[in-house]
Amino acid sequence: MDADTPLDQLDLALLEALYEQPRIGDLELSRVTRVARATVQSRLRRLRESGVIRDWAPTVDAAAAGFSVQAFVTLEISQGALDQVRRDLAAIPQVLEAHVTTGSADVLCRVATASHTQLQDVLVRIDQSAAVVRSTSVVALSVLIEPRVLDLLRTTDAGRAGTPRAPAYRALTRPGSGSREPTEPTGSAGSAG
Repeated sequence: MDADTPLDQLDLALLEALYEQPRIGDLELSRVTRVARATVQSRLRRLRESGVIRDWAPTVDAAAAGFSVQAFVTLEISQGALDQVRRDLAAIPQVLEAHVTTGSADVLCRVATASHTQLQDVLVRIDQSAAVVRSTSVVALSVLIEPRVLDLLRTTDAGRAGTPRAPAYRALTRPGSGSREPTEPTGSAGSAG
């Protein structure tokens, strides 16, 4: 999506439902959002094609999978060596992600290992890249805020009850919540009432 096609309330409602129930099907999404199944399918296709939804893969917790030692590593690299650093980092499976940055460091990496000894080995391997001039690492003790995107999306016009593009979509107000979001239709299974 680009700035000319911002997310609307229906897009946000679909994303919220997918976060809450990652295995939900199109038919259930149409029931929850109260729009036609074809509308749900076309919206999901558009969100996928535009890159808003990057994939349908499960979210895997590296620590729960046995890689509980995590660190952030900043790299200062040689001028013009970004492609070489990308290749070198991509060859190290413990490098979970890497970002080009501004400031004194050129690259910020997130690394996960099963032990401090393995972390040291990974740091040495990163430093062996001919493109790395200097590295600094910081071990993460705990996660203070989990990765999140929905809270950010809720700050947009769509999150503040902007105009939906799907005329049939109705954001319902949950009793006592004061917030506008899709709810179970009245009289459906599981509703109190």
